[in-house]
Amino acid sequence: MASPYPKFRNDNAAAEIRIGARAFHCIGVTPPHDHPHVYINMGEQDVILCPYCGTSFRFDSRLGPFAADPGDASYGDV
Repeated sequence: MASPYPKFRNDNAAAEIRIGARAFHCIGVTPPHDHPHVYINMGEQDVILCPYCGTSFRFDSRLGPFAADPGDASYGDV
């Protein structure tokens, strides 16, 4: 069963990824080189770092819950 939470990756080592979700999974990079899929809940914060890979995620209310900027940072069954 697919997770109800969006998954994001950082294949291009972006300094920051803007996302439209506050609860999500960071997978690091595209499998098979991914890290354990880390669940992150931003709460009321606008920016949070993945504790596993250090990717910076910024909430952007203009994006849909499975959308990201850059666009290729979104991963999985949408």
